[in-house]
Amino acid sequence: MLRLLSGAAVRRPVLTILLWAAVLVAGFTAGANLFSRLTSEVGVVPGSQSAVVQDRLDAENPVPQSVTAVVDGAPAAAVADAVTRVRALDGVVSVTDPAPSDRTPSVVVVSVVLDGAGEAAEPAAEILRAVPAGSVVVSGGPLSMADYNDQAQEDVQRAELISLPVVLVLLLVVFGSLLAAGLPLLVAIVGIGANFGVLYLFSLVTDVSVYAVQVTTMLSMGLAVDYALLLVSRFREERAVDPGVRDAVLRASATAGRTVLFTGLTVAVALAGLMVFPDPFLRSLGLAAAGVVLVNMLAAVTLLPAMLTLWGHRIKPAAAAGGTAFARLAARVQRRPLLTLLGTATALVVLALPVAGLTIGNGDSRSLPSASDTRRLDEALARDFPALTGPDPLLIPGGPADEARIAAVPGIARVSSSDGVVRAHPAALPAEESTQDAVRQLRAQGFEVAGTAARLADYRAMLGERAPIAAVLVALGTLALLFAFTGSVLLPIKAVLTNLLSIAASLGVVVWVFQEGHFAWLLGSERLDTTNLTVPVLVAAIAFGLSVDYEMFLLSRIRERHLAGDAADRAVAAGLQQTGRIITSAGLLLVVVFAGFLTGGFAPIKQIGLGLVLAVALDATVVRLLLVPATMTLLGRWNWWAPRPLRRLHGRIGGAFAEAPAPA
Repeated sequence: MLRLLSGAAVRRPVLTILLWAAVLVAGFTAGANLFSRLTSEVGVVPGSQSAVVQDRLDAENPVPQSVTAVVDGAPAAAVADAVTRVRALDGVVSVTDPAPSDRTPSVVVVSVVLDGAGEAAEPAAEILRAVPAGSVVVSGGPLSMADYNDQAQEDVQRAELISLPVVLVLLLVVFGSLLAAGLPLLVAIVGIGANFGVLYLFSLVTDVSVYAVQVTTMLSMGLAVDYALLLVSRFREERAVDPGVRDAVLRASATAGRTVLFTGLTVAVALAGLMVFPDPFLRSLGLAAAGVVLVNMLAAVTLLPAMLTLWGHRIKPAAAAGGTAFARLAARVQRRPLLTLLGTATALVVLALPVAGLTIGNGDSRSLPSASDTRRLDEALARDFPALTGPDPLLIPGGPADEARIAAVPGIARVSSSDGVVRAHPAALPAEESTQDAVRQLRAQGFEVAGTAARLADYRAMLGERAPIAAVLVALGTLALLFAFTGSVLLPIKAVLTNLLSIAASLGVVVWVFQEGHFAWLLGSERLDTTNLTVPVLVAAIAFGLSVDYEMFLLSRIRERHLAGDAADRAVAAGLQQTGRIITSAGLLLVVVFAGFLTGGFAPIKQIGLGLVLAVALDATVVRLLLVPATMTLLGRWNWWAPRPLRRLHGRIGGAFAEAPAPA
């Protein structure tokens, strides 16, 4: 199939490029309508008690949307006039009279209750913001939702504007040619356009999160550059052997293209593991990301060969390999493989230690930039109207007769009831153990519990149940693909174990920085006490796929030398020498791409960005250049061991998967 696709692209390069140009235009056209279809709801488990009870309560006693304004230093007449004008708006149900703060009499709060559509939110906010005052902050309801959506769109645009020029500069350094550097970037732009198209199509049939746009866009750009870098590098090597452009493209496609095929499938398998989770956010993100990976893989093995066929004669062949730094590194590692293995593994374990204290939580407005209206409103209410703030209440179907039993549960500060619902206000935040204990005790007494803390409890339970299943399925899929790629039993097992170690190390640093607050200020954040509930799963899924990506880059060359008859030590050294520059270059490019996440204003995205930056950096350096060569050196000839039945199986599938003979 690979030879068919690449061969067709080489035979009809202009048609191939035109087809991908159409995909690019269609993708960006669809992307123009994408952001209005996004949702920011995260952390809801369909069918869980919290979700079912919340849906029932919303149906029986729908809670109207509202916006709140805190006004400081405004003349009372001006505030009263604004309130009168807001009351006259269509879609406004009621407006409270301005209530002064007990702490600061010059500060007043106004609450606006909206009808079900909530369309009066922005007109009401405009009137209130126009009040002449020292400061006015308005948010809540639809305005808060808009804050999250707008932040997502701004973060995507900022990350792309920063990452793309830096990636181009780095590609120029790697290739020394504007054309050679531009081709991976063109593939990346096509990948981004296709990404928007894929997300738009998914938004027609399922909910798509605002965060999915950020994650899949940066993943798309990173993988497109990675795959194109591998293929262009191999093309230049092949031209150094035989200057014929067409044959060099076909040989590069038959070797590096096969590696791209397997890495794409493996990354897609890792991300498809997210579909095991019932959370619509994780499930839709896994589906969309897997689709985006496959599109980028297809672009790399069709669009890039087509462009190389037309313009490859202008790209210089690679210089002859000499005694490089990676050859010297391989020699040092192989002189002391056991010491290298123990040293690198110990360092990664130390970095992973904070994971033991991982606490997942829902997050709050602190995840938004300090200048956002939603965060400013929460801070103003906490400062001047503390009675209006506090942990979200637990919602329990019941009445006054249930209040005493509910109030007696440890961790509940106060209770009230109306309209068949008891509101139990916890003494601590939802992620605190005392609040989670209260949820468990209430349910143990037969109460149905909804609310923020109950949603978190259900989400944690879902992760505990589904994460092991997802991990096993992803591991089995990865083991199968790596076996098909290498014919070895031990190498896939080694790959999975080393990947898990580097992922744990990266998550450990995320916990240490964001949850515990060490140097969080360097990233424009602060101590958050919890890690966003989706971050560990997303970082693990994406990082696992990318780790196998680099594993295959290295193993492909080692296997070539092994099949050519080299001894184990020599094959490992040659593989590291030939791929070291490509792996470190690809890793650096992906670090730049994912570092774009760190320039945004949304804390969960920064957590994902830091986790992926660290995972890629550790994998492309410590793991791939030290840990893996040391392990393979120690294994020696056992690297390629497989039981006889599996050897026979690999022999039967080898023609389709394991081997990729270059065209004569």
